[in-house]
Amino acid sequence: MEIIENTLETDLESVLERPLFCYLAQAIDAGPRLSPLWFLWEDESLWIIARTDRSYLERADRRPETAVAIVDFDRRTGRVEHIGMRGTSSVEPYDPDRAQRLLTKYLGDERSEWPDGFVDLSPDDYRLIRFVPKTVVARDQSYPAPSAVRENGQ
Repeated sequence: MEIIENTLETDLESVLERPLFCYLAQAIDAGPRLSPLWFLWEDESLWIIARTDRSYLERADRRPETAVAIVDFDRRTGRVEHIGMRGTSSVEPYDPDRAQRLLTKYLGDERSEWPDGFVDLSPDDYRLIRFVPKTVVARDQSYPAPSAVRENGQ
């Protein structure tokens, strides 16, 4: 993974550990497609749980060239951190342990409190998309938030 630019105030790994959405960008004959998804950063890869009936899973298999964007934005503080990656995606078998780590990142440690749709996912109905970045651009694009926004959160 080649880091082209990194102006983040914090290290890249800590941003990727936050429960943010990644935007998976894929190109197909009919034009570009974008999917907002949860992810796990592990083994120098982004891992995404995918149901077998979702179109982005098929696109990852047919055309592995992929781009990903991750943005952390806080209007009250003016924090804007952006990570853009280009690389390749592949469809991998469902790994319940990795999926558990991914879901815990977003839903918390108390599995008994998770919505039913996230518990006991069937390996027959799910796969993992593994995105391996070749290049990364990470930018801190933060700005001083106006005082009215800081005070009122509006």
